[in-house]
Amino acid sequence: MKHVIPPTLLLSLTYLPLCLVAQEQNLALLPPSVLSPIPKEFEDDQRGFQGIPSMTIAPNGRLWACWYGGGSGETSENYVLLVTSGDGGNTWTKPILAIDIPGPIRAFDPSMWTDPDGKVWLFWAQGDGTKSIWDGRCGVWSMTTDMPDRVDAVWAAPKRICDGIMMCKPIADSKGRWLLPCAVWNITPDHPDRMLSPGAHVIASEDKGKTWFSLGYSTVPRKDALYDEHNIVEMKNGAFWMLHRTRYGIAESYSTDAGKTWTEPRPSLYQHPSTRFFIRRLQSGNLLFVKHGEIKEKTAKRSHLRAFISDDDGKTWKGGLLLDERESISYPDGDQMKDGMICVIYDWERYKNREILMARFTEEDVLAGKIVSPNGTLRLLVNKATGVVPPKPTKEPDNIVVTDKQL
Repeated sequence: MKHVIPPTLLLSLTYLPLCLVAQEQNLALLPPSVLSPIPKEFEDDQRGFQGIPSMTIAPNGRLWACWYGGGSGETSENYVLLVTSGDGGNTWTKPILAIDIPGPIRAFDPSMWTDPDGKVWLFWAQGDGTKSIWDGRCGVWSMTTDMPDRVDAVWAAPKRICDGIMMCKPIADSKGRWLLPCAVWNITPDHPDRMLSPGAHVIASEDKGKTWFSLGYSTVPRKDALYDEHNIVEMKNGAFWMLHRTRYGIAESYSTDAGKTWTEPRPSLYQHPSTRFFIRRLQSGNLLFVKHGEIKEKTAKRSHLRAFISDDDGKTWKGGLLLDERESISYPDGDQMKDGMICVIYDWERYKNREILMARFTEEDVLAGKIVSPNGTLRLLVNKATGVVPPKPTKEPDNIVVTDKQL
């Protein structure tokens, strides 16, 4: 029998500055159902589409991973799934929890993060699935557990944080603020009740996630804008560096006033296809960059996923560990274990093989350009869907032509 946290309204007064309470209440603004165990129709042998993963590592080393699936692609049938591993990613549970919303509302684009206090966060977006992949507003939701070391962790009730979509990891900066990279896509349609302007926002908390506010944002011009999927990096000199996904690849902007104002986004020197990449500060103080192709290479397809290391805050990059050379690999995300081992999760062939995979490696492996560490390994299977493959959506969104290269 399903265990359901009832979808009652949980938008507290502490969230009023960014949430829509007084305005029209539609299903996308209501908390979802949290299902554990998951319904039969969500199980591996039923799913014909899945991808867009994220992961995090709990203080004791337990790995958590999520992604979304359901339906024939990015549709109103989407739901978010959660799995965990207690042996460093060698083996994983079947999905143990699902997030779903009744009606034509999709749950999608999840992200995971372990905050400085050891609490694990699961974020996702909710939007009107009848409006294609973007309804003009959507919304970032979260729920947390303070027992992430356990496979049977209990999760708090979902809460809505703000308008938009968050697809990349938050950071905790040197001031103790928690910063979420939430985007209001600068593409059509717009939404009359949206509270945030189009752009790549920095949503901040100064009280460990109790309340959130919009700190600042950077907007890619509409002619170049796509899904943002921005990463935020605090530089060693105190400035902030933001990297956006655009139609042409990667744009970058900077802030020298703690994230309040940002320079106009400009094309990055790092060539890349229009798809998500991953950049993160490591325990050593170095930066990790996971992208398709060599540093200044724009691959024709989503292939040749590589990892690089920078010891000078992104001025130069070393190494180039090839994580997976195949086509249709995408959307890297990752975290680092206490012993320095790096874990990067990604998807492969969302409509065909439908695999969620993980690479495990060290900085030394990256610099060597090959696995030299005893526990390093590539292509660890996190999950594989084996359901009947549904036909891809035939109707293109009103706002943008969606192809496999863009999703």
